[in-house]
Amino acid sequence: MRVFLIVAVAVATVSGALACTERPEAEPHRAATTTAPQEVGTHVGVWRQPKGLIQTPIWPGVVPDMAGMTQPPESVLTRHTPDAIGGTTSQAVLDVSVPTMTVFPPKGRNTGAAIVVFPGGGFRAVVLTLEGTEICGWITSKGITCILSKYRVPGSNHYWNPECRCSITPDVPRALQDAQRTIRLVRARAAELQIDPDKIGVMGFSAGGYLVAQTSNIFEPAYTPVDAADRISSRPDFAIAFFPGHICRRGGVMDPGLRVTGRTPPTFLLQAWDDPVDDICNSTLYARALDAAEVPAEVHLFARGGHAFGLRRNESPDTVWPGLVETWLKGIGVL
Repeated sequence: MRVFLIVAVAVATVSGALACTERPEAEPHRAATTTAPQEVGTHVGVWRQPKGLIQTPIWPGVVPDMAGMTQPPESVLTRHTPDAIGGTTSQAVLDVSVPTMTVFPPKGRNTGAAIVVFPGGGFRAVVLTLEGTEICGWITSKGITCILSKYRVPGSNHYWNPECRCSITPDVPRALQDAQRTIRLVRARAAELQIDPDKIGVMGFSAGGYLVAQTSNIFEPAYTPVDAADRISSRPDFAIAFFPGHICRRGGVMDPGLRVTGRTPPTFLLQAWDDPVDDICNSTLYARALDAAEVPAEVHLFARGGHAFGLRRNESPDTVWPGLVETWLKGIGVL
């Protein structure tokens, strides 16, 4: 049975969903040494995962489709954020050429479910605290294994170029390659990770929400297979997208590369109408496509909330979405 729910917390007009504007995603800049997590500023070095966890490269040997690519070494941007959960700083990583995944094991009872998290950053950076480690903290508190993806940037998928003030779609979608590979690796290692290979979902924020839509609809490998793991399906079993971008293109049309079908997994969408970065049409167009394909979907549109909200603010939607997601996960049999 299809579930299609739209919730607006205050009065909002539908006209906003019909006018799509190409807006830059406002977020900042990857690596071979390490950076001290408390140093404010941008420092060359590989992002350091939380203590006790292991960060693993997702590609064996040479990372695909990097021949002829030149970019600075990985660096970490650290900012002072007193409202951060469990600390006073937040980090984003720039110039990623060696993508990784970090596994956060569940706390308490293991439900057997897993969620791969794709942070946002406009495919110019990967925002690993606000839309990564803090989110994994909530996910694991529900008995779900969280896998944090640090995918390649910059220019690794459809992105806004401030120099030409235009959107650019690269010939090779490296971020999508990394996303598909991560899902396959998680499923290949299901027994090792003590998870159910049929309960692997994806969650993404902003640009990461676009990766959620792509992995939910593009099942053929975006790269040449490199090992046995690439014979395993990259289709997520469920999908959660927060304030997604890049779906709604100029003129208010949906990305032609996304073909929603009956194979698209059950989906949860959430966005605010006053989002100043990603127009609401990213969610409404995708919701309509899900409805047309009779894909079970739950859609929540808040009148206010802005962009890049997570778990920090003591107000809606920060305080509301965790309960909504948990209830939805129970409803589709994940929890």
